[in-house]
Amino acid sequence: MTRRDATLTRKKLLAAARKEFAEFGIAGARVDRVASLAGVNKERVYGHFGSKEGLFAAVIGAAMDELAEAVSEPGDDIAAWVGRIYDFHRERPDLLRLLMWEALHEWQEEPPGEQERLARYSMKVDALARRLDLPGGPEAATTLLSLIGLAAWPTAVPQLTRLIIGPHVGTQHAQEAIRNGVMAMAEGAVRNRSQ
Repeated sequence: MTRRDATLTRKKLLAAARKEFAEFGIAGARVDRVASLAGVNKERVYGHFGSKEGLFAAVIGAAMDELAEAVSEPGDDIAAWVGRIYDFHRERPDLLRLLMWEALHEWQEEPPGEQERLARYSMKVDALARRLDLPGGPEAATTLLSLIGLAAWPTAVPQLTRLIIGPHVGTQHAQEAIRNGVMAMAEGAVRNRSQ
């Protein structure tokens, strides 16, 4: 197998595994379904990733890289930044599903790649602290966590969003209202924090 073929196989496996893990979690996911969806032999999964857990870690890592690239550090317009996070999760709900499955699977352990994630989020905490003139550390970190949670929550729990917003939740008007509400809440929270 050439390097190009191996790279293509790896990409196919990651794409197939992302769908499988988002739907079934690590416990319910099946390597044979991933291989079938990717159009490769099941042994290729083990050849590239070593185990189902290794494949899951690679899928989570790739999804987190995607998030880090799509949503930069907070800048001057915190509400717009929160809006971008909301948009990202709305367009890619599988990432939140993967993170929830990871939390259920590895809730007491340090998941693979956590140190790299920690470094990325540490930079975002520092940027938010500078932007809001907050001391670094727990205050800025909890503010960042709250803003991300505000942006992600409507997508993370779609059933609750439907119950609260109502049957028209899928309309463009309702989605714009949710987005605008999330951004307004973020702006108000930031304004109160920086006073």
